[in-house]
Amino acid sequence: MSPEDSDRLWIRSSIGVVVGVLAFGILSGFVIMPVVQGAQAGIDPWTAICRALGISPGSPAAQQPRSAASGVPVSNVIWSPQVLNTLSSAPADAGRELAVGVCAACHGELGVSTDPAQFPNMAGQSSAAIYKQLHDYKSGARINDTMQSVVQDLTDTQMAEAAAYFARRARPPWDVTWVRTAGPEADRLARTGDSARGLPACESCHSPAAAGPVETPVLFAQTPQYLSVQMRAFKSGQRRSDLFGRMRDVAGKLSEREIDMLAQYYSEMR
Repeated sequence: MSPEDSDRLWIRSSIGVVVGVLAFGILSGFVIMPVVQGAQAGIDPWTAICRALGISPGSPAAQQPRSAASGVPVSNVIWSPQVLNTLSSAPADAGRELAVGVCAACHGELGVSTDPAQFPNMAGQSSAAIYKQLHDYKSGARINDTMQSVVQDLTDTQMAEAAAYFARRARPPWDVTWVRTAGPEADRLARTGDSARGLPACESCHSPAAAGPVETPVLFAQTPQYLSVQMRAFKSGQRRSDLFGRMRDVAGKLSEREIDMLAQYYSEMR
C-alpha cells in the first residue's frame, strides 16, 4: 500500500470514528435516554423524543416534585434615620403610657417580667432589639398570637418609643442567693466559640460592647428557661426572623446540652 493510500485510509477511519461517536451521542441523547426516562414517567416514546428535540414542550421527561409550602416572611425591619433617632433620643416618658397600659401585664411596668420563664425581661434591653421584635410581630415574621394582636395597630414611632422606654429601665436586681453553676465549657463557647465547627463566640455579637448587628439583644438577666426555649426555636427553624439566618446557623450547630449550658451561663451573668 502506497503512502497516499495509507493516509487516505487513516483519514477515512478517523472520520468514521468521529461520525460513529457523534451518531451514538445523538441516538443516546435524543432517543434512548428520553424513551427510557419517558417510560418511567408514563410518557410514550414519540412524545419523549419530541420533547428531547424541543419540538414539544416539557423538559425534563420526568415530572418534577412540587412544593405546597407557603412563603414564610423574614424580618423586613428598616433602620431609618427617624427610627434610630427615636430609639436614641425619645423623651424619657414618651413610651410610658403604652408600656404601662398594654405591656405591663406580661412584661411589668418597669420591664421586669411577671413570668420570666415565659416572657422576657425588657428592662435594660437594647432598644433596637425590642423595636425589631415588635416590628417582626407586626409584619408576621415572628409568630405569637398575643403579641401580634398587641402591635397590629401600633405605628413605627410608638414601637420605637416603647422600646426606648424599656431600654432605660434598670435591669432586675442581682439575686445574692444565686450560685454560679455554668462551667468553663459554657464560658468557652460564649467567649471564644468553636472554630472547628464554625461557631463564633456568642460575645462577638451579644456583648454590650460588641460591634455586632444593631438589633442584637442583650442576654443578661433572662431566665435559663426563656433563653433555652428561644435557642431551640432557632435550632428547629420555628423562629425565623433572624436576619441572614445568623442565629439559625449558630443554634443548629449546638447540642441540646450546650443550649442548656449557655442558657444557664447567661441567666447568671450581670
